[in-house]
Amino acid sequence: MLKMNFNLKKNNKMKNLCVFFGTLSSILFVTGISADETCQSPYMAKIVGQEDYVYVWTLGQQGVGDEQDKLVTIGANPASPLYGKVINSLSVGGRNEAHHSGFTDDRQYLWAGGLDTNRIFIFDVHTDPSKPTLSKTITDFVATSGGVVGPHTTYALPGRMMITGLSNNTDHSGRTALVEYTNDGKYIATHWMPTDNALRGAVKAGEFADGYGYDIRVLPRRNLMLTSSFTGWSNYMMDFGKMLKDPEAMKRFGNTVVQWNLHTRQPKKVFDVPGAPLEIRCAWDPNHNYCFTTTALTSKIWLIYEDEKGEWQAKAVADVGEPAKIPLPVDISIQSNDKMLWVNTFMDGTTRAFDISDPFNPKQVYEKQIGKQINMVSSSWDGKRLYYTTSLLANWDKKGKDNDQFLKLYHWDGKQLTEQFKIDFTKAKLGRPHQMRFGANSLYSGRSQPTSSSIALNTQN
Repeated sequence: MLKMNFNLKKNNKMKNLCVFFGTLSSILFVTGISADETCQSPYMAKIVGQEDYVYVWTLGQQGVGDEQDKLVTIGANPASPLYGKVINSLSVGGRNEAHHSGFTDDRQYLWAGGLDTNRIFIFDVHTDPSKPTLSKTITDFVATSGGVVGPHTTYALPGRMMITGLSNNTDHSGRTALVEYTNDGKYIATHWMPTDNALRGAVKAGEFADGYGYDIRVLPRRNLMLTSSFTGWSNYMMDFGKMLKDPEAMKRFGNTVVQWNLHTRQPKKVFDVPGAPLEIRCAWDPNHNYCFTTTALTSKIWLIYEDEKGEWQAKAVADVGEPAKIPLPVDISIQSNDKMLWVNTFMDGTTRAFDISDPFNPKQVYEKQIGKQINMVSSSWDGKRLYYTTSLLANWDKKGKDNDQFLKLYHWDGKQLTEQFKIDFTKAKLGRPHQMRFGANSLYSGRSQPTSSSIALNTQN
């Protein structure tokens, strides 16, 4: 197993990576993002029928439109005359490095973070789902949390929002924490990631306890919370070319997944998952005690699973593309029936489908190039509709003709993807489309607008 310490003099894998990127100066490094209905919190109602809207958290781009970050609402119901069209665009002021967003457990509010300014924007999406409004902005995240920087995943727990940080305000490295709020935006607690110097009761399963953060997912019936790791502010806000030439910067990437006690917020075990594990997706079947993640730098699918003794383990179970070509896995999406995992790779703009019927032996069964670059994938609950967006980070998107900035919808018939519509965000002067969330009129009583959407409450608790 490759030890990802990012020592460029000793690590041939990273030498190859730097050489590869050095020949492609027009493109930039990658981070993956979560975005689909099947990745939502198990405490939340799910749209299991036709979604009416897609909310796109969008990075402002200098020289494009009003240059501000914004929440863009797209019509997604084919029965509506607004299908495939921009319905609303709500700018939030300035460029904050718009990144992740997530609903509260009652699904009435959408929290969205900025990785640079550390602002958290809370949108009201229930009063009028077609036209969200900005309800509140949290501006003191760093001070209140005790120095956490880079609010990333905003994830619903009962009456709570758990936010993963990417960095800290002391050294701007990847050392960070989880920050817990109430649904109405009141700070509760900060839970620091375990490190070698402060394991906080956790046990190291391997070499690393780096204290880095990225994504979060839970299996309430197993009292399980998992977090993954990426890199800190000093890297994700750095010019990509400069970062590649900085050996110290290339060492500052996460190599861990942490198992937590969900109810006590106590870290229990730190797994070695080398190569920057990004999104975590957990199985939905109540008899399936496992989750998946992928590593951006080593192009692996990892399985985090409960063994026969009731202990959680981590194992690399498949390659994504050809790792030697550095395809760079980013966002992933698991089907609600636990049969398939979609994996996007940024470098070749390709989405791949893996049969995960046997989670220990994923098999690629399909692939399709979506664009010159690709990041996010959002799947409907029935697995028949897949939405894709392209932006990574403002300083890391590709340049020139390869700088695709679009939202695309595809239909999946079990054999192939067929494009339904595309919105070019650059031509529409909207900016860089990043993360997607779904909305539906029928989520809220008293709505007069007709909809074919149906809602189900997942009872996994």
